[in-house]
Amino acid sequence: MNALMLAWLCCLAAVPAFAAGTFDIGLATDGTRIDAMEVAASGTAAPTVVLVGGLHGNDSSAAAVRAAVAAYGRRSRRPVNLLAVPLANPDGATLEFPPTGVAYREHAESHVLWRWLGVQAPDMVLVAGEDDAGLIEALSTHKVADMGSIPARHWSGRTADLKALDGPIAESAAHLELEHRRARSPRQLAERLAARYGRDFNQPWYIGAIALIARVRLGDITDVKGLVEPYVDGTRDSLAHPSALVMAGHIIFTELARRTGDPRYSALVRRVADLAFDSSGQMLEAVPYNGQFSDSVFMGTVIVAQAGSLTADRRYYDMAYRHLLFMEKLDLRPDGLYRHQPATDAAWGRGNAFAALGLAMLLSELPHDHPGYAHVLHSYRNLMAALLPLQTRDGLWRNVVDYPGAYPEFSATAMIGFALQHGLANGWIAGPEYRRAVGHAWVAVNSRTSDDGTFIDVCESTARMTSLAQYLQRAAILGPDARGGAMAMLFATELMQ
Repeated sequence: MNALMLAWLCCLAAVPAFAAGTFDIGLATDGTRIDAMEVAASGTAAPTVVLVGGLHGNDSSAAAVRAAVAAYGRRSRRPVNLLAVPLANPDGATLEFPPTGVAYREHAESHVLWRWLGVQAPDMVLVAGEDDAGLIEALSTHKVADMGSIPARHWSGRTADLKALDGPIAESAAHLELEHRRARSPRQLAERLAARYGRDFNQPWYIGAIALIARVRLGDITDVKGLVEPYVDGTRDSLAHPSALVMAGHIIFTELARRTGDPRYSALVRRVADLAFDSSGQMLEAVPYNGQFSDSVFMGTVIVAQAGSLTADRRYYDMAYRHLLFMEKLDLRPDGLYRHQPATDAAWGRGNAFAALGLAMLLSELPHDHPGYAHVLHSYRNLMAALLPLQTRDGLWRNVVDYPGAYPEFSATAMIGFALQHGLANGWIAGPEYRRAVGHAWVAVNSRTSDDGTFIDVCESTARMTSLAQYLQRAAILGPDARGGAMAMLFATELMQ
């Protein structure tokens, strides 16, 4: 175990154990919050057991689970970590395991329980109630949320029948997979993901660019140069279809310009940054293609500031700062979080993560003597402070960051983790609370990534939604995803630094 990982684990160990704590794990179809409970074991290295009740509504099985948790919490000797979901299906919706349909838009209750059990990776699940809706067989015979199988059986609902809590419990296949994942170092995870992601640049978008930057950090610069060469030698036009995605995709050319000194890369960066100026060279009101989305705090700001760093032309810095102020006026809420766009006040997870990413990267470019530097630093610190208390028990940020029950989202967590670590490394923020948050986020990202490059709960691409409900019901991808791969690689390679 390397020193960095050991330091994170020490930070995590300093977090007080939950004693019969309650926390949200998802939302039912009608928006009812689904909660879990936890009682920590009295020792370390204990197995984990989950009690599940209320599969058909708020019946006697739900009451039995609550009573069992209370009784276990009063015990002086607690040999297992006990987790419980007393009311897994508040409205008695039809359940199916493994779930089908779009998570968490369809069969929401089934997806919530299935994926949560997968990421917790318990060693045993005990189900109260006569009708388990097929959960026991599914847990025992399938890779739960792409993790591994979990032994499960019926429980009578009588506390006296919980003898399994005191007997020897073998590690489940899901638990073994979780331990394997958590043992990987940031470099090991980045290298595994690099085998699948960052292998082409057919669309010059930010997703591919970030994956390629991670590959450069891993030492694959020769291969990366070959992938982007068609845009450099003029075979392909990187601005043939200009958009915010494409503008941000040019950050790979900044990385290569700095690594190689080749002026052709700098020329491509300057070309895209010049879109923010009119024909007479005057700054536009804002960088184009921003769509009023908080995403543009990253997509429109960073590339323009990087042009300033590569050319020493301070008007690019001025334009980057001007654009940030434009976006803050549109999307920054009084509580320090970002609405995704003015059509709704929803604090979408990746929308805030884009702002975090953009502010962190902008601070790396802007000279300290620039008139806007103090404001950008203040904005970065305020956003980090606003996001910090919203990190979940499991180390993630939700798909709507300030809405309990919204699903924990992978890509936003990786992006915010990067922004926090980048700030710690540069001295913009300090303190054990931020170090713990980074360590917690790393464990979450590492745990939710397979060796094959699949992920648990990456939010789908999200355009202009008009209601909070639409953001809450964005599809949560379980499987491969280029965006999730790129952001995990960025976070992991930042930790390598």
